[in-house]
Amino acid sequence: MIKTQEITVNMGPQHPSTHGVFRFILKVDGEIIKEAQSVVGYLHRGIEKLAEDRTYTQFIPYTDRLDYLAGMLNNLGYVQTVEKLMEIEVPERAEYIRVITAELSRIASHMVAIASWILDLGGFTGFMYPFRDREKIFDLFEMLCGSRMTYSYMRIGGVSQDLPDEFLPALKKLLKEFPAMFREYDDLITGNEIFQSRTKGIGILPAEKAIEWGITGPILRASGVPYDLRKVRPYGIYDRFDFEVPVGTTGDNFDRWLMRGAEMRQAVRIIEQAVEGLPEGPIMAKVPKVIKPPVGDAYHEIEGAKGIVGYYVVSDGSPKPYRIHVRRPSFINLGNISEMVKGWKIADLVAIFASYDIVLGEVDC
Repeated sequence: MIKTQEITVNMGPQHPSTHGVFRFILKVDGEIIKEAQSVVGYLHRGIEKLAEDRTYTQFIPYTDRLDYLAGMLNNLGYVQTVEKLMEIEVPERAEYIRVITAELSRIASHMVAIASWILDLGGFTGFMYPFRDREKIFDLFEMLCGSRMTYSYMRIGGVSQDLPDEFLPALKKLLKEFPAMFREYDDLITGNEIFQSRTKGIGILPAEKAIEWGITGPILRASGVPYDLRKVRPYGIYDRFDFEVPVGTTGDNFDRWLMRGAEMRQAVRIIEQAVEGLPEGPIMAKVPKVIKPPVGDAYHEIEGAKGIVGYYVVSDGSPKPYRIHVRRPSFINLGNISEMVKGWKIADLVAIFASYDIVLGEVDC
């Protein structure tokens, strides 16, 4: 009988499949993972502490640097929290523009999720297609606010500027192109037998475990839990739109893959309705030039691309927040990753970890 010996292996923080600066300390027996310890903090920038020395408006650009793949959503969650604290009513047109940009940001984030996943599994063509298509969303954002990735577009009370004349025609053209893009991903990847062998039945997360660990977003819904804040606790004007909450059946890697594709399709559906219902009018509420919320605190959360993004803001009545804390879905979702990969092979760890779609910018904060 062959005798084996357990060894400890470092995977990361400089490793392409750990997305930059995430580190696993693995105890392995051959290729089988016996124990896994996750280590974070290599990208910690103290964003929450920096907020205490910035005005409420000056903090908006920092939210872009959390999940920098879905900056519009981070902007939205923060400004809505301050608006809740100040009881500001946002103009209708600004609300519709926010929905359009937030859902475009969700699609762009999911495109990176599936593209990087395929690259982690050794594919390259499937990596290039979503990145190619994401550039078209970036063209719209650049047209809107001059930036392609870190936008600082939302404002407390509305948005920084109205849609330029060329924006809606370009958006409508892109909306017609989206279905063909998604079909291309399915034809290339979803039905691929090698991809299916790396994802089906791998990394199963039961619904009760997902709830126990506080996991949200596509990972939770892939486990069969139809929990989406846009439906269960609508914020802004999301209660006006007709869309579905896709759910999985087994909670494995393959279901998590299907979730991203299904959610992109639903996001397109929301954007189409928002474009159709977009009213005329102002894009900013009447707010003071110096934002000074009353003494108190407020917590508000939205459905981000990776799960629930929450902001807790404490005001002491000054122009700068006394305290800000961010609920980051990438960080929360990683809570059970050590348990998830135990018993699987190292190659399976890469596939499971990719299915979680984390961004270290918000893990470390």
